[in-house]
Amino acid sequence: MQSEINKALQVLKEGGLILYPTDTVWGIGCDANNAEAVKKVYDLKKRVDSKALICLVADDRMLKKYVKQIPETALNIIDVTNKPTTIIYDDAQNLASNLIASDGTIAIRIPDDDFCYFLSRKFNGAIVSTSANISGQPTPKSFKEISKEVLKGVDYVVNLHHEKNCNKPSSIIKLSNNGIVKIIRE
Repeated sequence: MQSEINKALQVLKEGGLILYPTDTVWGIGCDANNAEAVKKVYDLKKRVDSKALICLVADDRMLKKYVKQIPETALNIIDVTNKPTTIIYDDAQNLASNLIASDGTIAIRIPDDDFCYFLSRKFNGAIVSTSANISGQPTPKSFKEISKEVLKGVDYVVNLHHEKNCNKPSSIIKLSNNGIVKIIRE
């Protein structure tokens, strides 16, 4: 696993795209602080950049770098949830501007996955994580279902868990600073 982390780190630092297994589905990733890399993700997915992407961070300490005010409810949800949950936060900061939604929000997940944790920790930053498909196409349930277009469009494919069938995408909850909680995807 360490050599795969090192190879993926090099690509992220150079502004490239990686294809990697997450705690949910196979993801296309890049440095969440690099606007050019984020644009490459939108281009590869043929997705309009007004449709926000998810980021992964290693832990709640890292989360604080990217969200001005973390609602206490968020930390409670992170502690008690037993399935992958992405939370949309108000007042995103320190991220590529084309990654932040027009309303100033950002979707972030702390994955329960060793590879993602160590990759984010060693990278010391947020990593984009969006499903490894062209926009409008089904989310691949396994590595074998990833399209040739996506495979050719990334700079590095992580050589781990190719045989593993992936879970469904994460739940998504929007937690506004005004206390409103909205379930976006269960």
